[in-house]
Amino acid sequence: MRPYNWSYTQFSQFNQDDSLLLASGVFLGPHNSSSGEIAVISLDSFALLSRVRNKPYDVFGCWLTETSLISGNLHRIGDITSCSVLWLNNAFQDVESENVNVVKRLFKIQNLNASTIRTVMVADCSRFDSPDLLLDAGDQGGLPCRVFDLGGDSEEEAPDPGLHTSGSGRVKEGLRRMWDNVLDGHAQLTDCALETKVAELLAQGHTKPPACSDADTRNKYLIFTTGCLTYSPHQIGIKQILPHQMTTAGPVLGEGRGSDAFFDALDHVIDVHGHIIGMGLSPDNRYLYVNSRAWPPGSVVVDPMQPPPIAEEIDLLVFDLKTMREVKRALRAHHAYTPNDECFFIFLDVSRDFVASGAEDRHGYIWDRHYNICLAKLRHEDVVNSVVFSPQEQELLLTASDDATIKAWRSPRTVRVLQAPRPRPRPFFSWFASRRR
Repeated sequence: MRPYNWSYTQFSQFNQDDSLLLASGVFLGPHNSSSGEIAVISLDSFALLSRVRNKPYDVFGCWLTETSLISGNLHRIGDITSCSVLWLNNAFQDVESENVNVVKRLFKIQNLNASTIRTVMVADCSRFDSPDLLLDAGDQGGLPCRVFDLGGDSEEEAPDPGLHTSGSGRVKEGLRRMWDNVLDGHAQLTDCALETKVAELLAQGHTKPPACSDADTRNKYLIFTTGCLTYSPHQIGIKQILPHQMTTAGPVLGEGRGSDAFFDALDHVIDVHGHIIGMGLSPDNRYLYVNSRAWPPGSVVVDPMQPPPIAEEIDLLVFDLKTMREVKRALRAHHAYTPNDECFFIFLDVSRDFVASGAEDRHGYIWDRHYNICLAKLRHEDVVNSVVFSPQEQELLLTASDDATIKAWRSPRTVRVLQAPRPRPRPFFSWFASRRR
């Protein structure tokens, strides 16, 4: 990809039938600016089929269907306020008619306090009721992570009877009250806090609420990291994708969105109270595994540009996407040492019975999903960035490291099977063969 000004490749994903490869990389633009780009490559001819701009580059991108993929774009609104637009793109963009869409806007989501949407992935709801492994919530050993269900009434604020019923009326009244408090000296706000407050008020009347739809196994969940307090990704956003949204057919922009609805609301938000550095789905898509470096207990974010310090110990959290609740205890053993502003993504992978992750402590790790015990530490000479199980044989694992090596690891059981001596021919057959001569 160097002829296309790529600095490096960072992520790849096969589509469902293994006919196409999505490759995500960092694109070097004019004046040394960097952005992301997604390339789609045919696995029949290894031809480059399409290229899609992706901003920021750690959105990565992912497949939604066998022939359509999701990318992102970022638009700045203020110093610490922005919006992320998620696009649905056709993998094949050489269409015969200019009236056929090759791209369509899926969602437009407001970002506060310097946060952005990153690390998008898609979970298929059709397998939720028949998981490969059903995990019990059990004893959490502490307070579970808080889940905000934005589709219900439990987290909604009660409307103020003194405000107008229209969205624009509420916004105007809220802004008037805020300015009155500032001018009267009752509210001391920094520039960042003031910008965030104004953005929140403006979004109140301009956000499309979550879709109220019955449970449908054809639906999918769009999952990504985000935040509302600081630039450090500390929340997991979940947005339902309905069947009619999984195609680029129809209007390109603003489908189902009123003239005043600029943004789309999330369906669920999971707050992990820490810096998220990795996510992975179980093969049945029912469980989400999350690498997180926790903030100190009771810490409060005062400045969005100065998030709390993060722990060196990595917590591997597990969430049930059907119930939107944390299950099991956090898996622990692996460590990371970089501070907030230098933190990078550490990939993990999940098989039917095992979960694996890289780490900054020069090891890869494997845990048993049934019993939450660490089974193996896999040594490298530098940071282990990525791990992946073979889709055909879960007892074969690859690890990739900054020591410029990729190592293949087998379980002791499969090594014994491979090294077992083959049975020698029985004497009867040797005697029979000699008689025939």
